[in-house]
Amino acid sequence: MTRRRFIADEVSGSHAALTGEHADHLVRVLRARVGEEFDIAAGSVVRRGRVKAVAEGRVEFELGEAVPAIEAPAITLLLSIFKFDRMEWAIEKCTELGVSRIIPVIARRTDAHLVAASAKRVERWRRIALQAAEQSRQAAPPEISNPAKLHDSIKVSGLKIVLSESESQTLMRDLLESHPSGEIILALGPEGGWTEEEMQQFQKSGWIPASLGSTILRAETAAIAATAIAISHLG
Repeated sequence: MTRRRFIADEVSGSHAALTGEHADHLVRVLRARVGEEFDIAAGSVVRRGRVKAVAEGRVEFELGEAVPAIEAPAITLLLSIFKFDRMEWAIEKCTELGVSRIIPVIARRTDAHLVAASAKRVERWRRIALQAAEQSRQAAPPEISNPAKLHDSIKVSGLKIVLSESESQTLMRDLLESHPSGEIILALGPEGGWTEEEMQQFQKSGWIPASLGSTILRAETAAIAATAIAISHLG
């Protein structure tokens, strides 16, 4: 039977703990008991953990041998902020697929009220990513940065692909096949797409425009599809 995996909030030598709401989920929903075993992601390794103490807001583990863990692919998403319910769904699913970093981007066409509220949503996005990483048996959730303006987000290294519905010549999958494996950074625009000025910013910073195909996808669908294609490319 496959053991459930949790990402520790505290690690000290051969001991680890879940705290707060994270621990309460394990106690109230999964009804964890002393002696039960789970896989615990403790820093850079995943180890077998035996529950040694259960209390409100805290579950403590004694850590045993290391267990195999798959390293997350080097995929970063520059994800333009869009309607929060759909953006949260994209964050959850892209985390399950295995992205290593998500940068929420304030684009020219991002609604002003979403921009104003976005800073207060970051901790919720991180909780969603943590839960999705545990559910999909990963060793760590993706790093989720604070929201940033486009010009502060595009200065990164790797194969930089900006997805654009106006691009008709280059498909993302073809672009990936023509480049060796390595870090991939994908930029996905808001509802309405990138402006012409933003596309010029991308190209001046070395980004390559590409398309996912002939259909126009919702922002969350495009994020998930692009992530799945990149994951498949990295094997």
